[in-house]
Amino acid sequence: MVVIHKIEKRPRGRPQIRCDDDTKSLIIEAANAQFHESGYAAASISAIAQNAGVSTKTLYRLFPTKADLFACMISDRIGRFFLAVNPDAHANEDMKEGLERMLTAYGMLTLSHDTIDIIRLVIGESDRFPELAASFYEQAIIKTNTVMEAWLRDQIKRGRIALTDPHAASGMLRGMMVMEPQRAAMLRQEPAPQSEEIVARAKMCAEIFLKGCAI
Repeated sequence: MVVIHKIEKRPRGRPQIRCDDDTKSLIIEAANAQFHESGYAAASISAIAQNAGVSTKTLYRLFPTKADLFACMISDRIGRFFLAVNPDAHANEDMKEGLERMLTAYGMLTLSHDTIDIIRLVIGESDRFPELAASFYEQAIIKTNTVMEAWLRDQIKRGRIALTDPHAASGMLRGMMVMEPQRAAMLRQEPAPQSEEIVARAKMCAEIFLKGCAI
């Protein structure tokens, strides 16, 4: 009996082109490394493109300016925080557990070595490049505060807590969670806290906060 093997033909034409989203991720990763290494002013767009494996033409098509690239880098980082919080996926969880989870995610984001280095960069170069401070404030501070404030407002609607100003309370929560350890790390007086320290701090902050406003 003769067995006929079917030979699969390779499709003709150019190999499949990487999608823009994947290309953006590679560029953002390369930009993050370049900004950390050289700072914002000295960061080389050509070096970023080369390290990302793309042409400068492609980079400028996706990110017209260095400021756009920096803003997208911050936005990408904050996007991971949104995924970690994701209130829709935890709608029915215990309030204390929810607050601890949100504060832990915020601590992991803001107390990482990477974020602390970015904040140093923003502070150090914002006089020459005010768009850095504006971008960081809009993409990082306002967006994370909005997520926390929305969570607090939802707890108010559920009758779980009583707050007259959830916007201000959200800012207080963020400060209580990260200000002291972040400031010590930025000034190089203390190392950035480890994951277990962040989790323990989130539990303590949640307990202190809820004792002050629980019904």
